[in-house]
Amino acid sequence: MTDKHLSTQFDAELSGISNRVLEMGGLVEAQVAQALYALTQFSGETASQVLQQEERVNQFEVEIDRDLSAIIARRQPTARDLRLLIAVSRTIGNLERVGDEAARIARTVQRLINTGVSSRLRLPVADLDFEANLALAQLRKALDAFARLDTARALEVLKQDDQIDQEFDGLLRKLITYMMEDPRTISSSIDLVFVAKAIERVGDHAKNLAEAIIYVVKGTDVRHASVEAVENVVR
Repeated sequence: MTDKHLSTQFDAELSGISNRVLEMGGLVEAQVAQALYALTQFSGETASQVLQQEERVNQFEVEIDRDLSAIIARRQPTARDLRLLIAVSRTIGNLERVGDEAARIARTVQRLINTGVSSRLRLPVADLDFEANLALAQLRKALDAFARLDTARALEVLKQDDQIDQEFDGLLRKLITYMMEDPRTISSSIDLVFVAKAIERVGDHAKNLAEAIIYVVKGTDVRHASVEAVENVVR
């Protein structure tokens, strides 16, 4: 078998595994969007659908991880190819955790519906929806950057990460005020604090995906680096 044929096969394997990651990312993105719909509309049916998808997301992670191990064992990749496989491993781990956050939101929605408090939660839920749409946009942008191995797009994700953190801090202050004004909503408002934290983590995982993309293309691990330092790497 010629080296060219082996190289073509390896490229096909890398392309196939990248496509599987994007398929997993699309599923997780839809799961987050459904969880947000369940939250804003207090839809128990949609919340149940989110939880039903959790097993499929987990299965994606197991299957892709298995394929990664097989490729590394057979091909013994080096340089950028090896970095891509390492980044894929990091990416599927982050995507699985995003799915966990979506499931956490769905379970909270079910609990709120069961306790009959939805009618008193319209204002804070609207605020949560704004934060969530920011996080979902970050996730979409990170997945798009992964599909194109676009470091400029990945850098945009890193630059916008602070906005979600600021929204979380502002929402936390609003919920504390909300609880002080109406003590009957303390329990449900605490639930929403955990939802807000879950949404913030979605943004954090999108940031992790962006850092992995820069690692693949530039060969530099930018985790924990300042945005200014990452800009210098991307240039």
